[in-house]
Amino acid sequence: MARKKDSPLEDIVIVASKLPWWAGITLALISYLVLHSFAVRTLVVTTGPGQMGVVLVKGLFTTLAMFGQFVVPFAFALGALISAVNLYKQKRVYNNVAKRSGVASLNEMSWQDFERLVSEYYRRKGFQVTREGGNGPDGGIDLILREGGETYLVQCKQWKAYKVGVQPVREFYGVVASRGVAGGYFVTSGEYTNEARAFAKGLNLDLVDGRKLREMIDTAQKQEPVRVAAVPNAVRPTPAGVASQLPPVVPASPLCPQCNAEMVVRTARQGSKAGREFWGCTAYPKCKGTRSTEGNAANDSPAAVSKSATAPPAPEMRDCPDCGTELVLRTFMSGPRNGEQFRACLPCKKGWPLGQ
Repeated sequence: MARKKDSPLEDIVIVASKLPWWAGITLALISYLVLHSFAVRTLVVTTGPGQMGVVLVKGLFTTLAMFGQFVVPFAFALGALISAVNLYKQKRVYNNVAKRSGVASLNEMSWQDFERLVSEYYRRKGFQVTREGGNGPDGGIDLILREGGETYLVQCKQWKAYKVGVQPVREFYGVVASRGVAGGYFVTSGEYTNEARAFAKGLNLDLVDGRKLREMIDTAQKQEPVRVAAVPNAVRPTPAGVASQLPPVVPASPLCPQCNAEMVVRTARQGSKAGREFWGCTAYPKCKGTRSTEGNAANDSPAAVSKSATAPPAPEMRDCPDCGTELVLRTFMSGPRNGEQFRACLPCKKGWPLGQ
């Protein structure tokens, strides 16, 4: 049974520990300045009729401010320290997992470290992450993600003994729908049953199993050095006489044969080439240009480009077939479909791929 909290200072520490460490330090400084300004005020004693109560209240408030100017900032600073320690731990867990291969590393960690791993992944993807902690290894909402004014919920389950069934996924979707957020991510180190996957199909839910999480982390690690290599070498001064000895600068990635945008390495998920890597356009799905990573120019031949460019666009669904509400454009924020857009119905919490 959890210990009952009976101190407001403990609540301050818990709230500050969920914020970024710099936010806790800022609140500690502001609380000290505000309370100190009240603590140093001179108490004016009045002896007029009916003024005794006012004097007592002001005196009590001043006394509380004198003690609070040290206690409250200390509580915020302690929460900031806990937040910094948690950030260090989740970075260490993420880096250790990134150095290894396979899903075995996900099954060997505790559920606390698994939650830290997922939190650090989404933090590096650009989300503002708030750790809720759930209620233990089988708790409720573990993380809250915020980006661009939209909120997403995350539930983590470090289950390695059996598959995640449809019931936990259904309960999680109920929370997502009741809170009216943009979507939810259900992340597990194991696998999902076919019933669970069938239930989540078409909803604003992303089911991430252990193998998919492993691929997401590996893909994120491959993309980090590409961003560094994209810095132009021309801006770096080169001593005279050395430039002729340097090898020619090779671009980090080829350009798209259709729109000349930079390309990234992707992995085919289905079809006869499932599992193979290829160069895909960063403007996908607006541009579907591809190149082979093995030097095969079949995918970027002029005939293939012309065929793709002249193909008539398929009529797209504009209204929800269930309730008739106009669909809005959304974008997947993670997983194999990261960056891919789809049309979503906000009242029904359902989505459809572009082209339908």
